[in-house]
Order: sequence, then C-alpha cells, then structure tokens
Amino acid sequence: MAAPQVTPVETPDTTEVPATDRPWVTIVWNDPVNLMSYVTWVFQKLFGYSREKAERLMLDVHHKGKAIVSSGARERMEHDASRLHAYGLWATVDQS
Repeated sequence: MAAPQVTPVETPDTTEVPATDRPWVTIVWNDPVNLMSYVTWVFQKLFGYSREKAERLMLDVHHKGKAIVSSGARERMEHDASRLHAYGLWATVDQS
C-alpha cells in the first residue's frame, strides 16, 4: 500500500488583527425621541465627559446617525449599553 500524498497548504499572509485583540465599543444610535440637550447630559452624567466632548458625540449621533461613546472589554461595554438603555437611549455593543 502506498503512503498518502501530502499536499502543502498555503496560508495567506494576513495583517488583520485577531478578533480577540480588537476592543469592543458601545454605539449610541440616533432616535426621533430624545432631545439633543438630554443626550449631551446623559453622556456627561454616565461617562464624565466634558460638555464639549459630550456635545461633539451628540452631534455625531444627530448628523451621522451614530457615535462610539466608549470602548474596552466586552462586559464593560454591555454594562455601558445597559446604563444608556436605562436613560432611554438606543445603544448597541460591537467589536471595532
């Protein structure tokens, strides 16, 4: 009986960062309900952002439809999204 042939497998060079190394992010989405001043206030209250940073993020939500408001470990981002939900904001968690 002949030995099986082994064909070398080519592995492509990738510069992609492994999924486990990419940080998680909390994204706030635009909605037709909350006032811009309220969204700014929530960002300041929950994340301790300056008024300027909170307004910049709120304007991204308003004009671009979304903004990344925090990044880090998955569990922390899920906690942030939960806190945002408690204030009536639409937030999701994703890997960046």
